[in-house]
This record gives sequence, structure tokens and C-alpha cells, in this order.
Amino acid sequence: MRLKRILLFGGVCLFVLSIQAQSLSSSLHPKREFRAAWIQTVHGHFRDMPTRQLQDTLLVMLDSLRQVGMNAVIFQVRPEADTFYSSELEPWSRFLTGEQGKKPEPEWDPMRFMIEECHRRAMEFHAWINPYRVKNKLDDELASTHIYNRHPEWFVVYGDQLFFDPALPESREHICRVVGDIVRRYDIDAIHMDDYFYPYPIKGQDFPDNESFIRYGENFTDKGDWRRNNVNLLIEKVHKTIREIKPWVKFGISPFAIYRNATTDPLGSRTGSLQNYDDLYADVLLWLREGWVDYNIPQLYWEIGHPRADYKELVEWWARHAEERPLFIGQSVENSVRNVDPNNPAFSQLGCKMMLQRSFPEIGGSCQWSAFTLLADTAGYRERLKREYHKYPALPPVFTFIDNQAPGKVRKLTALWVNGEYMLQWHEPKYKSEMDRAVQYVVYRFTSNEKIDLDDPLNIVSIVCDNFYRLPYKDGETEYRYVVTALDRLHNESAPMMSLVKL
Repeated sequence: MRLKRILLFGGVCLFVLSIQAQSLSSSLHPKREFRAAWIQTVHGHFRDMPTRQLQDTLLVMLDSLRQVGMNAVIFQVRPEADTFYSSELEPWSRFLTGEQGKKPEPEWDPMRFMIEECHRRAMEFHAWINPYRVKNKLDDELASTHIYNRHPEWFVVYGDQLFFDPALPESREHICRVVGDIVRRYDIDAIHMDDYFYPYPIKGQDFPDNESFIRYGENFTDKGDWRRNNVNLLIEKVHKTIREIKPWVKFGISPFAIYRNATTDPLGSRTGSLQNYDDLYADVLLWLREGWVDYNIPQLYWEIGHPRADYKELVEWWARHAEERPLFIGQSVENSVRNVDPNNPAFSQLGCKMMLQRSFPEIGGSCQWSAFTLLADTAGYRERLKREYHKYPALPPVFTFIDNQAPGKVRKLTALWVNGEYMLQWHEPKYKSEMDRAVQYVVYRFTSNEKIDLDDPLNIVSIVCDNFYRLPYKDGETEYRYVVTALDRLHNESAPMMSLVKL
């Protein structure tokens, strides 16, 4: 009996150690993780760049991002109520051609180009728009076709900038027309907004909306509540617009990272800085609770140990307040390399931030600010990310609250020679609706005596959008088992199909 108990205890210990090892492996190299980077256009990186040069620049960026393990790109397509795409609603952007309203020559569509190239690399494309901003500087000239010239009464000046008045129904209608136009005409994966709602406050200057408050604020005694409601109405309307057109297209927000300080609200974080709720009138938690936002990427651009906005405190706070919506962390490349690991001053904060991020099951990935800084490999950030934290491929997280039905299995999986190349080929699964259609495929490889484990990303050899994969043929003497699964638009994964191959 005693021997039996010892054996049982030993078995339990081995089981627990096995589970712990699997858990550690999963946290170090998760199979599902959002890995993205922001590509901003408002800072003029592409301004007046010849078409061929700009296309080549974008292709190099996408190739480099893919090499570092990214599976999504957030590209700014509407920086100042002007566009990086062909539109009948708003003019071409000054940050593209150097002059607002001027067409690129030869004419092309940067957003369509980026969508096609992202999808070719099995990466998501998120169309990033700024809702209210119209001018960064009042001296900037607007195109004659700009909506401001037809409806100047929709806009307000604050500081040296021009904005849509968030209080006006007409402003919301126009912004939602723009969103609907993008969703309807382009094969995007998400609409994305960043932290610019009501503008960042200027000391000593109140936002000039007294007339609008008199006109539309009769149900509110507090102007702050009224302003928040104005933004709430826009967020809800944008979400509804997207869902009615293409229910698989997501709506994401990357807010300023402090919701409220605990000194203002016991619910808030132990921080002491500007507040989303009070200063930008962005009630992010409400949007998440109401289901108006599909993912959240708070911009945690500070370091661990910052006296007024500690990265660790904010990661923990957002993990507690994810509100059952996918939560990703906005990482600052520059801040992470400029500050040292508090436990190991020989290293930057990249490692400790990644480990902290991955320690919370509520956090499903991160987005890097910015792609330009990342690809410059500042202080070796890119290479370390590639070599350690993005060592293996990752599928984006699933959005089961939108769709949890997996596509069908691939059909007729086989290996054959095609024009001197050994190819693994298959037919796409049958489908009844666009939500069921396979758009990507995951290719796994195992040795002949290896256990089939589709949960370990180490076994993924490629994620492709085509229905073939080039096999690394050598001498035909070693047998492998290849497994292929299908992913739908929201990355639900099908049951596997297997093929024995000798390479």
C-alpha cells in the first residue's frame, strides 16, 4: 500500500511538472498572439515621395516586419480628414503628395496596395483613421474639395488646430460615411482609432463648444458628461456601421493608457497624469463593456518604475479591466531601449516588459510604436524581438464573440512535383458564407515518430494565403508528416489534414 502511494505521488508530481513545463512553454512562445506595428503617415515619412520609391519602401517595411514575426500592420490612412486612398468623400492627403487634394502621379491607391501586400504575407491590415482632426496647423491649406469648405459650421478652432465639433450629429454622420466607405470598398481586417478624441487640453484654454452645449446639451448639467456622451455616440455608431456592412471587420482603439488616476476615482490606477475619462472625454471602459469596441491597445509608452505612470502598474490595471475584450499592449520601442531592466541593469526593458505582458492571460499580444523605430533596430530591439520573443510564428487571437465557427478542413491534400519543385498542395474547404471562407492556411511539420501537437508553434513551418507550400526536398529518404489547417477571416482554425512526405 505504501509503495502504491509513493508511486501515485510520484506520478502526480510528474504530471504537475509536465503541466507547468507546458504552461511555461506556452507563455514564452504562445501559439496565438497579436503582433503588430503602427505605420504612421502624419509625420511626413512618405510625403511627396515618387510612387515607385514609396512602393519599394513599403514593401521593404512589410518584408522586414514579417521577418520579425509580425502578423498585423496598423497603417494610418486618414491623418487629417484627408486620405491615403481613392475617395469621393475626402481629398488626397498632403502627407502623400505634398499638397492636399493633389492626386499621386501616376495615380495609385496606397491603401489597396498595402492590403494586398499584407494579405500576401499572411498579415492583417488595420485601417487607422483619426476621427476629428482636420489641421495640425492653421496655416496648412485645405483642398477646395474639403468638407470644411462646404460646411465650415461643423468645425472649431482650438489652439493652432482645426477639428470637427464632436457635438454635432453632422460630424458623426460624416465620419461614419467615411468609415462605411472604407469598409465597403476595401478588404480590410479592422478599423482602428488611436488616442485623439477631444483634443489634448491646452492649459488655460477650454475647448470652444459653449454654443453646441447650449444647442445639444439640454439633458446634461455637467459639460464633461455631455462631451463623453458625444464621443460615446460616435463610437457606438462606428461599430454599428462596420457590423452592418461586414461583420468580420473588427473595430479597435488604442487609447491614452491612463483611464483615471486613483486620486480621482478609486477604480483608477495608481498614477498621476492626464486622464482619458476627464481630459479626452474617452470612456474606454464603457465602450468595452457595451461591446462597441472589439479590441483595446492602451499606449503604455512609459518605463517600469516611472514615478507618475509606472508601466507595471498600468499593465496590471488594464489586465484587471480588460472587460472580456481582447487586450493588447502598446509598446514604445524607444522607451524600452532607453531604460534598463530594474533587476538587471545590463539589459534594456524589452525583456522584462515582454515577460510581464505574457504573464497575464487577459493580454493577447502587443503593438510596437513605431514601425520606423522598430525597423531601425534601435539598440538591437528588432533583432532581439526576432531572435527571442517572436522566435516562432504566431496566429492572431480569435474573436469568438464575433464568430467561433471553424472553417471546414482542406481537401485533397497531396505532395507532387510541379515544374521541378516538390509541392504540398490542397483545395480550399467548401463554405456557405464569407464568414466561413478560408483565407489562410497553417502548415505544420513532424518527424515520422513525433507526436502530433498543433498547440506548439515550434511545429509551424509557415502560415500562407495560397493553397500550396514548397517542400524542402533533399534526397527523399526521410519521412515527415505534414499537417495543414485552414483559418477563416477571424482566425478560427479548422480540423487538420495530414500527408506523409519523404524529403
